Amino acid sequence: MEAAFFESDASFDEAKQAFKNQYEMGDVLGEGTYGKVLKARCRQTGLFRAMKQMKLGSHSEEGVPSTAIREVAILKELQHENIVQLLDVFCKPGELILVFELLNSDLKKYMRSLGGKLTPHQVCDFSKQLLTGIEFCHANRIIHRDLKPQNLLIDNGTVLKIADFGLARAFSLPIPQYTHEVVTVWYRPLEILLGSKLYSVPVDMWGVGCIVAEMATGAPLFAGDSEIDTAFKIFQKLGTPNETIWPGVSELPDFKATFPKWQHNSSHGSAKYLRFSFAFASWGSCRTTCFPRGSR
Repeated sequence: MEAAFFESDASFDEAKQAFKNQYEMGDVLGEGTYGKVLKARCRQTGLFRAMKQMKLGSHSEEGVPSTAIREVAILKELQHENIVQLLDVFCKPGELILVFELLNSDLKKYMRSLGGKLTPHQVCDFSKQLLTGIEFCHANRIIHRDLKPQNLLIDNGTVLKIADFGLARAFSLPIPQYTHEVVTVWYRPLEILLGSKLYSVPVDMWGVGCIVAEMATGAPLFAGDSEIDTAFKIFQKLGTPNETIWPGVSELPDFKATFPKWQHNSSHGSAKYLRFSFAFASWGSCRTTCFPRGSR
């Protein structure tokens, strides 16, 4: 994959036309504040691609947004069967185009098409692929920081790939302080909900556990309408934390001694699913008990 960057306006226009001539544009697959995603067919290979066109707008004065630069840099390094492949990049003032491999759906849409929860076999298979992909990210010192069903792409109901690395970043030791404005709130771990800026790969594993449970139940575990509401939903199902069970929790910036005191209920259905999901998210256990050597 080679990124195209140019100097003059004339070369910009010529290069953009040459770039787009490589593809036949199709339907709009999605649209948002970032721009839109088009279905495109590569003239050379005949394969369909997902073309993400980002209008930089007012940000163009400051250059390409850091999230886009980060996504390109990370995906160039992460070549794995369970991570979406970035195939081409085109950049000009005010516009950035990323070309990805095209998959049929995402996990959220796929579950909705099946009426909610997945079969035990599908949960096991997709969980293995999710864990394999995120293990590869962590082994290469990358935290995704935004795992959710919408960011997991599904192809033909059998293949799962991790996508959307806009919030991802490389980590190092010692762990520096990061922003806590990461991870969609339903999948955000409690320490970040309570204001911690010191975190590492476990934030992804919390997201994995929540996603595994959602695949099994057909509904999000902690569907709060705000950060505090999501935290309270965690408290209601798993108990309000205290210094006895979580030393240091009272020192987190947004922890309040006046929080309602819910008791842990080990018989609660959601608690059972979450315990199972986090146990399943232990890769060694998953590999040796659910996936014998040689299995998919």
